[in-house]
Amino acid sequence: MRAVIQRVSEASVIINELATGEIKTGLLVLLGIEEADTSADVAWLAQKIANLRIFADENDLMNKALQDVDGKILLISQFTLFAQTKKGNRPSFIRAAKPDVAIPLYEQMIKELESLTKTNLSTGIFGADMKVKLINDGPVTIIIDSKNRE
Repeated sequence: MRAVIQRVSEASVIINELATGEIKTGLLVLLGIEEADTSADVAWLAQKIANLRIFADENDLMNKALQDVDGKILLISQFTLFAQTKKGNRPSFIRAAKPDVAIPLYEQMIKELESLTKTNLSTGIFGADMKVKLINDGPVTIIIDSKNRE
């Protein structure tokens, strides 16, 4: 499971010209799920996301977590995070999980993050054509892969 996490001052997702999720200060999380992922990957990655200290403290150092700044999360499923580009110029997505595997793990991630942050998440719609708008604060972008735990 792979997450691209961006610290944002605002972010939103638009589907069919309607905003389905929007946040102010917080994290935009693009989540890629691969066939080999399990509930253990969800639990580990959710803990990392919820406790990631990438918000500025009074000394302008990245020492505060999401809850310290009353931040929110906008979670977007993104199978393209598992694009393979070794051969040719057209990406292959064979490592990305099919919906029957990915959707339950995506829904579990929503519940896990809501439980850890004690707040409701904003989300896109799994598999939809989405337009994501954001103002990256910093910019700060962190990539975490649950298969690289050590």
